[in-house]
Amino acid sequence: MAQKDFVIATMPGDGIGKDIVNAATSIVDLSSDIIGGYKCNWDLINAGATYFALTGKDVEPGGEEKADKSDSIFLGAIGLPTIRHTDGTEICPHLRFREVFNLYAGVRPVKAYPNITNRLSNELSSKIDLVILRESTEGLFYSAAVHNRCPVDNNEEVQDIMRITRTTTEKLHDFAFNLARQRKNKGKLGKVTCVDKANVFRSQAFFRKIFDERKQNFLDITSEHCYVDAMALNLIRNPWEYDILVMENMFGDILSDLGGGLVGGMGMASCAEIGDNHGLFQPAHGSAPDIMGQNKANPLATILSSALMLNYLGEKHNCPLASKGAELIETAIDTGFERNQLRPMEFGGDMGTQEISNAILLLLKDDTIQKKIN
Repeated sequence: MAQKDFVIATMPGDGIGKDIVNAATSIVDLSSDIIGGYKCNWDLINAGATYFALTGKDVEPGGEEKADKSDSIFLGAIGLPTIRHTDGTEICPHLRFREVFNLYAGVRPVKAYPNITNRLSNELSSKIDLVILRESTEGLFYSAAVHNRCPVDNNEEVQDIMRITRTTTEKLHDFAFNLARQRKNKGKLGKVTCVDKANVFRSQAFFRKIFDERKQNFLDITSEHCYVDAMALNLIRNPWEYDILVMENMFGDILSDLGGGLVGGMGMASCAEIGDNHGLFQPAHGSAPDIMGQNKANPLATILSSALMLNYLGEKHNCPLASKGAELIETAIDTGFERNQLRPMEFGGDMGTQEISNAILLLLKDDTIQKKIN
């Protein structure tokens, strides 16, 4: 089988971005050396608040065109609290990318790992393994500042818009059911929960209506509804009873951070943003400038995002070896926590960015781990 060479538009960004991207790319490179059959070529692109402060642009000239032509987009961390636009909003080119590349499906896994201090006392919390599926191109983010769409914006009043369209919402719900079907085949619950506020907003009632229409095409998958405020409670009370939670943009933005908190912290919060023709992968956390360059950042969210990227490349380009590389990375991380060989400082451990990266590199080479995926 001929080797698949993938071009990855790579934007380390700001703060800890460079360090965590370097950790992830080294691990992906080793996975390709071990598995064979694919290779990622990292095309570095300047983007973010630091670049904006120097140039007045949030992405280097031609950077978006490179991203458009690439096989995937890989981000570190974008934005700095001290560098903002004149209206007070942060530098967020990735919000524009979501719309430009129509990345409607925001995939935010929430999974408990052993030997990480659990935020919930119930022993069933060790079974948390769900996905928050956040629509990422419209909803309340349709009028995010980067898009300049506020219908009223003056010193007395500002209005934002919650936009829900049939075309995008049908795609999103189909994505949710297909993802649940894939997970069911791997022994997961195989259930999709529509999280909305359909009792108050017409846009949310429309979101639910389309969910009920699309679920008829997936009768093998359990489906249900839950209001977003009730789901905030349920994620504290019984999160292990959920599988795929599909929701509007702002709701997903909020609940995915809650999900990250349930399983230790945002250092474990990986993210994939997927459309029909493009995929963008990044950690869901910020740039943490207070610890940049200090070898304190937890790179696992970025490394897990790189595994999501390999799985995406494998499916999109019919390259099962790339998907196998993703499985190797995920298995190495699972095993590392089981053995207590991964102890991030974020959770009170003694391992910084480089130590975590080095430990995973060793785990990838472990024969017992490699045998698990063969």
